[in-house]
Amino acid sequence: MTTSPEIRTAGRRQTVALSVFLLIQTLGAVFYVGDVIGDLRDDPASAHFVFEAIVTTALVLGIVFGTFALRRTIEVLRAQDQALAVARGALSDVIEAQFSAWALTPAERDVGYLALKGLDVAEIADLRGAAQGTVRAQLTRIYAKAGVSGRAQFAAFFVEDLLGSGIAPVEVALS
Repeated sequence: MTTSPEIRTAGRRQTVALSVFLLIQTLGAVFYVGDVIGDLRDDPASAHFVFEAIVTTALVLGIVFGTFALRRTIEVLRAQDQALAVARGALSDVIEAQFSAWALTPAERDVGYLALKGLDVAEIADLRGAAQGTVRAQLTRIYAKAGVSGRAQFAAFFVEDLLGSGIAPVEVALS
């Protein structure tokens, strides 16, 4: 299994956007620092100099805070990748243990994994080099061994197991 491309892309876009923003801020800060130094030589007591010095200080502070935000974003993305890898391994272990408990044959295991990944009968048949009727028959045997009536219940069995009891029931307040 791989990480969803949408999730990876969103995380990378956020990191790139922060990096570009930080680079633009740094270029602006370099310009303003040079300008403030030039104004310091000309008239250090002028309102123009004081205003530019304050703006430049704020810009430099923005760069510092932006750097911390970028670092934190990268750390969060790494932590999410690690957590996802652990969850994938745990789910794979749960699926494998359940397939063993149901005594699925090696062919049924392959078909079961492909069904859980969301492939339809034709795609599974193409991948396995089997007839669609064979795949349908294997899916029927898998569902019977699992005690479910179809693909949705089969997938829901593992999703429910993965979620466990971590979701508390929602109480609806009547007014």
